[in-house]
Amino acid sequence: MEDKKILLDNIHKIHTTEMGIARIKRNLKIDVADVVEYCKNKVLLENCKIYRQGKNWYCEVENIKITINSYSYTIITAHIVK
Repeated sequence: MEDKKILLDNIHKIHTTEMGIARIKRNLKIDVADVVEYCKNKVLLENCKIYRQGKNWYCEVENIKITINSYSYTIITAHIVK
């Protein structure tokens, strides 16, 4: 199965930790109520480039890169791409 399809089929499993929420907000300079929903919406965008390297998914869209663990579907971090 295509990598992108695997992640999209399991989008409902994506979550993060309290520390992850703080890290993502700080790194992306965002102040949103639901960080997980924000990241899911980015992943679901048509132009989102999704690929898997080792144990992580990487989702690149607009100017951000989201890292998601491929086994637990935990959002590890997100960064602004320069």
